[in-house]
Amino acid sequence: MSEMPAISVKGLTKQFGDKVVVDHLDMDVPRGAIYGFLGPNGSGKTTTIRMMCGLLTPDAGDGQCLGLDILTESSAIKEQVGYMTQKFSLYEDLSIRENLDFMARMYRLDRRRQRVDAALDDLGLADRQHQLAGTLSGGWKQRLALAACLLHEPKLLLLDEPTAGVDPKARRDFWDEIRRLSAEGVTVLVSTHYMDEAVQCDFIAYIAYGKKLISGAASEIPGMIGLHTWRVDGPKLTALEAELRNTEGVEQVARFGAVLHVSGTNEKRLREIAAEMSAGGKSNWTEKKAELEEAFIYLMAGASDNFAGNGEAA
Repeated sequence: MSEMPAISVKGLTKQFGDKVVVDHLDMDVPRGAIYGFLGPNGSGKTTTIRMMCGLLTPDAGDGQCLGLDILTESSAIKEQVGYMTQKFSLYEDLSIRENLDFMARMYRLDRRRQRVDAALDDLGLADRQHQLAGTLSGGWKQRLALAACLLHEPKLLLLDEPTAGVDPKARRDFWDEIRRLSAEGVTVLVSTHYMDEAVQCDFIAYIAYGKKLISGAASEIPGMIGLHTWRVDGPKLTALEAELRNTEGVEQVARFGAVLHVSGTNEKRLREIAAEMSAGGKSNWTEKKAELEEAFIYLMAGASDNFAGNGEAA
């Protein structure tokens, strides 16, 4: 990754009516990174990404994206951005090839046939190129949408909850492709509230109430929160889970199959609980490193929807 960030913004602010959706946000995004924006619906994730890339004008703040000013050079930025929305937005009554050819015409691209052929090959769509888009499964529609985003060879890719509603294998294939693009220097911004998308990101910013609560390398987020976790198993797990939720010092209990992950920020108190319950024979406790999954659940539990009650989203 280059030392110069792909995106650097300061004080970004956006207000819709009386709601401050993004509140004086500062952020740097390394070039070639997969950067995840996490938070509940309405927390400002998508609005933040759009402002960072010149797709939406902030009410306050400034910055650069791909070396261009987000306020005065937004048109030039847009030419280098690929944007994949959560909702499939291509033409269902056109074939895969026809959709890609149409998008290439819209972008006024040169070498149109070669670009479409390359997109079909890169995304594994060549054998289905004459199939109508409307007959595709969610995973194949996702591939087609990504192929359309990449036709003009963008330097920045925006993904809005990209794997919602697709099966696990399609999800894995999709992220393999995103990692390939990242390795080639494409910077990827991902808006999500899904754990299986969050864990794919190199860096994470958690946004709630219109504010950035925490950001950093994904591997460092649990330590930044100060979260400590124990793996717990034993008989009558449901009753044990209920008991732990009412135990002082336990801030989070998450069920993972036949085990519980018990977390909190008071390391000493958690050790005391582990010793007490292990001695009583109620359960087996093993200390484990807090990972992004526990941190993600912890952050989500402490946040609420910015637009609760009025039906809006950001």
